[in-house]
Amino acid sequence: MTEFELHPQLLADTVEICSLRLCRVLMMNDSTYPWLVLVPERAEVREIHALKEADQQTLMREISHVASVMETLFEADKMNVAALGNMVAQLHIHIIARYEGDVAWPGPVWGKVPAKAYVPAARGDTIAKIKEALESAS
Repeated sequence: MTEFELHPQLLADTVEICSLRLCRVLMMNDSTYPWLVLVPERAEVREIHALKEADQQTLMREISHVASVMETLFEADKMNVAALGNMVAQLHIHIIARYEGDVAWPGPVWGKVPAKAYVPAARGDTIAKIKEALESAS
């Protein structure tokens, strides 16, 4: 059986925050939006329907949990949740806090503006804030 490995593009574009029961929680290295990515730690899974039923249920609970925490933590106007996989086939779910008036509003975030990498201090602070919020909401 193949072991779980994070896709190289996800490794390049994100910073790890923590692991939940099923998913690895990653933060996109783009300070334009509060943006997390959940990756079920299952080898060679490309689609939600390919997960076992118990894992599908766990995934939905984890998506809801993370989205709720993000909405509260970042006082978002809207939470965007998407599992596209057109560029990276490995199953991963984007959870993005959106604001009326952000640079991409009301459209999708992809391709609107170039990614703006976090400066190291802000990245560390944001990771700590998210990690603490996820743990205290559990």
